[in-house]
Amino acid sequence: MVKVLSVASEIYPLVKTGGLADVAGALPLALAAEGVAVTSLVPGYPAVTAALEGGRAVLTLPDLFGGPARLVAGTAAGLDLLVLDAPHLYDRPGNPYVGADGRDWPDNAVRFAALSRAAALVGLGEAEGARPDVVHAHDWQAGLAAAYLAYDGRPRPGTVITVHNLAFQGQYPRTLMEPLGLPERAWSVDGVEYYGHIGYLKAGLQLSDRITTVSPSYAAEIRTAEGGMGLDGLLRARTEVLHGILNGIDDRVWDPATDPLIPATYDARRPARRRLDKAALQERFGLAKDPDAILFGVISRLTWQKGLDILLASAGTLLQAGGQLVVLGTGEPALEQGFAALADAHPDRIGCRIGYDEALAHLIQAGSDALVVPSRFEPCGLTQLCALRYGAVPVVARVGGLADTIVDANEMARAAGAGTGFQFSPVNPDMLSAAILRAAAVHRDREAWQALVKNGMKTDVSWRRPAAHYARLYRDLVAARS
Repeated sequence: MVKVLSVASEIYPLVKTGGLADVAGALPLALAAEGVAVTSLVPGYPAVTAALEGGRAVLTLPDLFGGPARLVAGTAAGLDLLVLDAPHLYDRPGNPYVGADGRDWPDNAVRFAALSRAAALVGLGEAEGARPDVVHAHDWQAGLAAAYLAYDGRPRPGTVITVHNLAFQGQYPRTLMEPLGLPERAWSVDGVEYYGHIGYLKAGLQLSDRITTVSPSYAAEIRTAEGGMGLDGLLRARTEVLHGILNGIDDRVWDPATDPLIPATYDARRPARRRLDKAALQERFGLAKDPDAILFGVISRLTWQKGLDILLASAGTLLQAGGQLVVLGTGEPALEQGFAALADAHPDRIGCRIGYDEALAHLIQAGSDALVVPSRFEPCGLTQLCALRYGAVPVVARVGGLADTIVDANEMARAAGAGTGFQFSPVNPDMLSAAILRAAAVHRDREAWQALVKNGMKTDVSWRRPAAHYARLYRDLVAARS
């Protein structure tokens, strides 16, 4: 059995700000069926330490970057955890990355270097009974794990880093090299240096044995100048170790047949019961109770990356097509205000909730006819996978994982019975408007629409296939290193 230490800054259901948490929480469970034993190393946020069961200290660190710390082994939510109990770094309320003022915690460089340092110590066998074959780091917050291991000099496990979003890279001043325990020889273009800063993600990409990202198309996009965010040269140079592996979703949490968060459960054999969830969704947002109107849903961060300004610009087309729209999310103030104003102007057609509500997210998936994901770039995306599972037909930009997971329901695809949604490109208001009109036209043909619903619901969006890919990657890495 391959033993893997997964290192992540958040993990569902204990702490979540985005899709990283969903992956970190679901992938270990799926890998168990592949003969891979995963222990997840996470920071000791209050919600994590409160949920930990059977905790026992396996490593004591008298001074970890300014204060005492322990690694505590235990379980929570069916996951095997190592919790980095360092109150001076993690015992804070609210969001794991930002304070109540919405600004990054000023010591984030130290907080996540500590996570990486702990991962390296576990990888080197210093934690009781926890030496892994592979250390798998997720995103920039764990990026320095590969650096600490590479420069230690002792025999080390294999290293993997997964890029969930290349836009977030973790860059901090060179003056932190010594305080973070990074040797001077690490300061080079082949080490942690990145345009005069310590590049946490760059270090992981440079020094890990394998790199993965969360869809094949995104793996190709990040090797281009347009999509590489300044790291495309490095990624092209490491093409041979770069793998694009699609994400999945936890199909036990996201299961319309058993979901306790929706009024009416249903499955692919009886999708007609969705109409009850649609009526409940319309009522929840105060929309007109019109069963024939095509109801578009959005569950997203309201940001430029997610293309929500493009949807705002296309709202007139949506309304002219007789559509309704519900939006759930939080993000840039201008977009929050834009959707709130739109809802105020059209209260029977458009609803908006600023914030995040897990139960409402499930209702939107179950009650929407279509789910809109107009991202300018999207490494994978999970919301469109949930939409397929729940029979909400995705309307997506043809980028990254959206392009990989949705089959465009053009005329030929529908004739072959193969469509699952609507893609548009380039990513601009005119093309999104055209996709909205295409979706509205097909929606008027009930038989054609139900075929798309059923195609989506029959699609395997689980972690089974991705977990098999990861298991092969781990085993190949272990074999290569031995």
